[in-house]
Amino acid sequence: MIPLSVPNLTGNERKYLNMCIDTTYVSSVGEFVDRIEIMMSEICGTRYGVATSSGTTGLHLSLTGCGVKRDELVIIPTFTFIATANAIAHCGAVPWLIDISLDSWTLDPIQLEQELEKNTVWDAERLIHKKTGQRIAAVMPVYTLGNIPNMEKIKEIAERYHLPVIADAAAAIGAEYKGEKIGGLADLTVFSFNGNKTVTAGGGGMIIGNDEELMRKLKHLSTTARVSEEYDHDMVGFNYRMTNIQAAVGCAQLERVGEFVRKKREIRAFYEQSFSRIQNILVPGSRGREKRLLAFRDCAERGRNG
Repeated sequence: MIPLSVPNLTGNERKYLNMCIDTTYVSSVGEFVDRIEIMMSEICGTRYGVATSSGTTGLHLSLTGCGVKRDELVIIPTFTFIATANAIAHCGAVPWLIDISLDSWTLDPIQLEQELEKNTVWDAERLIHKKTGQRIAAVMPVYTLGNIPNMEKIKEIAERYHLPVIADAAAAIGAEYKGEKIGGLADLTVFSFNGNKTVTAGGGGMIIGNDEELMRKLKHLSTTARVSEEYDHDMVGFNYRMTNIQAAVGCAQLERVGEFVRKKREIRAFYEQSFSRIQNILVPGSRGREKRLLAFRDCAERGRNG
């Protein structure tokens, strides 16, 4: 088995963990929680960040904050990790699977548009799935292994159908889209700091975005929706907070994100070069992609026709 990533903990991780122990700030309050939210916002080009206990809880929190409710539909690509669908199920909602583009392994905007045109209808201000009668509540593209779909087209479609866009960017820390930071591509973008990610905190996640009111709501929900020192709560909230210990490791890792991403790109280039002479192996987004896509599709078509 080839791991997605092996943690490299040779930076300031030990120093920052000792600071947590020395100050006794080891739980969900501490300077590193605030620092990692700021660092991720700056790295991704957004105004706000909300640290969470995992990428999955970050997705669940984002869906809840955007108003996804029981028995509604959330669009996701067919190729993703189970956490994408689990977060939807945690809301009591249902995934609507739409296929991926062969060139990027991410949500295909052409199929997204076709499915919405064919299978939905407006009922007052609600977008309804014709067959099931369920409201379509959001679209959740996945940045598969750091590959970004055609977000201009996906956003244009989502705006036309009044759907919030929540990006599952679990494995995309440090990724770029056409040379730009990825934070502004979706209404909310959610990352993971699991141990197999390019940047790890041992666990934890992050939501980033630019809508101040929405981000304040997510922060409030993630901290049990507590409104006073007397433990009064104004909503049904969640204990989805990242600990200061996790954030300390994450901050040390983010200080080296450029180094880690460069190494990832070197590994990708090695695979791309190694597989370049094998006709029926397709590397998503690789150089010469169009020519190889035609050959790949031709091979698939011959297979279907016997």
